[in-house]
Amino acid sequence: MRHGVRGRKLNRPTGERLALLRGLARALFEHEVIQTTEARAKAVRPFVDRLITRACEGTLPARARLVAVLQEDNLVDKMIHVYGSRYKDRHGGYTRMVRVGIRRGDAAPLVRLELVGREKEKSV
Repeated sequence: MRHGVRGRKLNRPTGERLALLRGLARALFEHEVIQTTEARAKAVRPFVDRLITRACEGTLPARARLVAVLQEDNLVDKMIHVYGSRYKDRHGGYTRMVRVGIRRGDAAPLVRLELVGREKEKSV
């Protein structure tokens, strides 16, 4: 039984799966929108939400944890200053998945994973 077991395996060993999640999260925080498969997007959403919640705290231990996960200081600064201030009044739901079609090679469903609220800041 899978009681209390969360997350998806994505048909990868643990280290490779964590590297994939970190890479997808880094790309999402850098560009604010990425296109990936539906399974990967569903796996990375809770990972990203936890990181943004940690960035909203803005404390030194939160920063240390973000650096340990993302391994890029400039990206952690962006998360704390930009995303931390953007989502400080929001309680979860930081990402949006929009279906964009089917991948031609293997018919995998593709989605666009984007950060919520980026449209307001772009128009200002």
